[in-house]
Amino acid sequence: MGHAFITAGTKGLGKKVTEAMLEKGHSVTVTYFRDEQRAKQLKDNYESYPLHIVQADVCNKHSLENALDEAVAAYGTIDYLINNAGPFIFDRKKLLDHTEEEWEEMVHGNLSSVFYLLKRTIPMMRKKKFGRIITYGFQGAANASGWIKRSAFAAAKVGLVSLTKSIAYEEAENGITANMISPGDITGKMKEATIDESRKADDSQTPIGRSGTGEDIARTVVFLCEDNSDMITGTVIDVNGGLDVIHQNR
Repeated sequence: MGHAFITAGTKGLGKKVTEAMLEKGHSVTVTYFRDEQRAKQLKDNYESYPLHIVQADVCNKHSLENALDEAVAAYGTIDYLINNAGPFIFDRKKLLDHTEEEWEEMVHGNLSSVFYLLKRTIPMMRKKKFGRIITYGFQGAANASGWIKRSAFAAAKVGLVSLTKSIAYEEAENGITANMISPGDITGKMKEATIDESRKADDSQTPIGRSGTGEDIARTVVFLCEDNSDMITGTVIDVNGGLDVIHQNR
């Protein structure tokens, strides 16, 4: 079993990923930003598991580097880098209505943060000739789709598509894969829900008839992290039940 480093892994989609990796037998280091209570709750729920939790701001290079140092001190080399964290602006606004601070948060939190993490973790993966890198995007990101009133976020994620694919091609010879998962419209309590829970309520917005869940994302992450998933790299995988996220609620 290996060691996973998961950003923003104490609640929401990240929590389900953390739980799935722990239950697969991996040691896990997760970061949280502000919600210390939820971090403590997760630690209490998995007190017998190899779980290390550290506070970090993904928009801050030094904060991320400190978190990585703690992760390596706790469990050694990092085998799985899961970039779950990604700031998002919930207010719908056009590009010219974004402040410079909002733009910088989108770029630093969704794109630059991954660069900093890759710089530190890939050398460790090269030594073992094994590594799995997971990033998150949005439906349409692979085609550089415009996303009305989500321009700053979308621009950063489209850049992340290219970065993910470039790393996949560059590091394939070292046994390292890199893939992006693009979740559908998973909101509220469904972020921490199971698939069974989602089947109990109809969702007319999603073609398959149920909402996406954190478990859907976690299952995809776990699959991509398997040893025998090495044939899948440089790929963007939509996990959205057929929902057209880009064009809904325009």
